[in-house]
Amino acid sequence: MDLIPTPSHKQTYSADGSFALTPGTVLVAEPGTEATARWLRATLGAATGLPLAPAAPGERPVGGVVRLALDERASGSAEGYRLTVDPVSGVRITGAGPAGVFWGAQTLRQLLGPDAFRRAPVGGPDRAWQVPACHLQDAPRFGWRGFMLDVARHFMPKDVVLRYLDLMAAHKLNVLHLHLTDDQGWRVRIERYPRLTEVGAWRERTKVGLRESPLWDERPHGGYYTQDDIREIVAYAAERHITVVPEIDIPGHSQAAIAAYPELGNTDVIDTTTLPVLPSWGVNANVLAPTDNTLRFYENVLTEVLDLFPGTFVHIGGDECPKEQWRESATAQARIKELGLADEDELQSWLIRHFDGWLAERGRRLIGWDEILEGGNRAEARQEEAATGGGTTAFGLGEGAAVSSWRGYAGGIAAARAGHDVVMCPQSHVYLDWRQSESADEPVPIAHARGLEDVYRFEPVPPELTEQEAARVIGTQANIWTEVMDSVRVLDYMAFPRLAAFAEVAWSELPEPAARDWPDFERRMTAHYARLDALGVEYRPADGPLPWQRRPGVVGRPKAGPPPIV
Repeated sequence: MDLIPTPSHKQTYSADGSFALTPGTVLVAEPGTEATARWLRATLGAATGLPLAPAAPGERPVGGVVRLALDERASGSAEGYRLTVDPVSGVRITGAGPAGVFWGAQTLRQLLGPDAFRRAPVGGPDRAWQVPACHLQDAPRFGWRGFMLDVARHFMPKDVVLRYLDLMAAHKLNVLHLHLTDDQGWRVRIERYPRLTEVGAWRERTKVGLRESPLWDERPHGGYYTQDDIREIVAYAAERHITVVPEIDIPGHSQAAIAAYPELGNTDVIDTTTLPVLPSWGVNANVLAPTDNTLRFYENVLTEVLDLFPGTFVHIGGDECPKEQWRESATAQARIKELGLADEDELQSWLIRHFDGWLAERGRRLIGWDEILEGGNRAEARQEEAATGGGTTAFGLGEGAAVSSWRGYAGGIAAARAGHDVVMCPQSHVYLDWRQSESADEPVPIAHARGLEDVYRFEPVPPELTEQEAARVIGTQANIWTEVMDSVRVLDYMAFPRLAAFAEVAWSELPEPAARDWPDFERRMTAHYARLDALGVEYRPADGPLPWQRRPGVVGRPKAGPPPIV
């Protein structure tokens, strides 16, 4: 029964046997559940070799029934479900909504054992597929259970993204935050501005390790998704009840865009025509110019992005924007004076608020890293609120703007108290590019050691928030930055098994961190490792990296002691 994530609500198991899936078992999909039925036939059908055929009119199946149904009373959440397994009649999955039915089907897959995660049957035609008799009622704690995949630093081909959507679905995660642009690459085709991918999608060479490393990979690196690729990714995700949130970085982390269109940079400070797509890592001084041309350019980019990504949220970055070029730029200083702003921080806030309003006019919501709270022109915000009767918060952002709190909890706390929705993703707990132990064998060790138990004891909601403020924490997210992840094998090693622990934190109603049953989770992980093996995930073993998972000779940037929790 070693389910991960563990059910949030009640679960009862019977000692009275199990139900066997056989060639005679039929799959009945009541209205609204057809998509999950297709997924079950394709996925469990491939693993078991069973047809799971639909029942013929009037048929009394001899092999029992797997029945899918909708009933809004199944749970208080649209993603909630009930799963009942009876040794005689079969399996019934009832979801409060289509997503609930799908998550119930994922639980059924786990109950069938690790071989249900394979793509073809093993064990021969007489293999018994037993589901233990049980009754589960389950629903997620958070509506946003996210995973951020950085494809800008190292491009991950489309099949890798599709594979990770399947891995997310297997763990009941429902938001893929796709980091599409940065200094090191632009990964989505924009038809109006073809040079963004013709020039911005590849770099001549790549730093191996972090900035301090003397090593270089002299091979050109690049790649991008066509618009049809993106449509396929979004549709594939939607079939799995996963929303894809695109990130288009503004105004920092933009050198790939400037390399493609030099007029986007601060041309009165540097010769932007000489800037390449950045081959190394770190915070970069070359940021967008605060001009009308930049605004119109990114409005046009986002117009195409909105057509590709139908979800509510669009992430615009907003993090790590050095202000040195703006301080030296006559154009930037003129803009500050024209707008009556106090300084360069308020200039960045003005840029963010421009796109906040632009997205809101189109029925979408801006989300950004917690730096979007900085530099808010409080005086201007108060004037606007007085003139309009509301609509902005103390940070000058629209009420619909949301914050990804990455520099600890402080940004999320401030945002929640100001009336903004928050996705908690503090680097101290859920940055999966951080090293996994103190061992010298960890490949390219970054920052502090955060192992499986550290992630399992992560609590997304700070205790200092009131009940009303805590309701603003709409979810949580694990982030993986790929500066030192140049293949899917490395990605797997860094993501798993920690993403499994994170999935339980995001889904399940767990006690306070100190009271969580780590030995029980560790025991359940024994079964889950077998599922990951069946899926072909090259996770980090519990006792440390395998020889080929190490990276001798490539230094990282490890930090001693526990990370600061801010």
